[in-house]
Amino acid sequence: MKEEFIELALGSHQIVHGFDENNKEIVEKVTVKGFSKKLVAIARVKSVSKQFILTDYIEGRWIYWEYEGEYNEIRNKLLKE
Repeated sequence: MKEEFIELALGSHQIVHGFDENNKEIVEKVTVKGFSKKLVAIARVKSVSKQFILTDYIEGRWIYWEYEGEYNEIRNKLLKE
């Protein structure tokens, strides 16, 4: 089966590495200047908000990406795929 992708302009992000003994997320913040276009497997997209796209990552990690564009634009792209 062919994997489907969406092109997104992504910027700064937060990687969730897991949880500590108090069940608080262990977060690594990565700040970058501007946005870069990336192809993201649609199957990796877990949710979209007006500020972030949540995707899964390797070894059970998650990434909250800031994205360039409007929520409805991203929503429509995902629903078309």
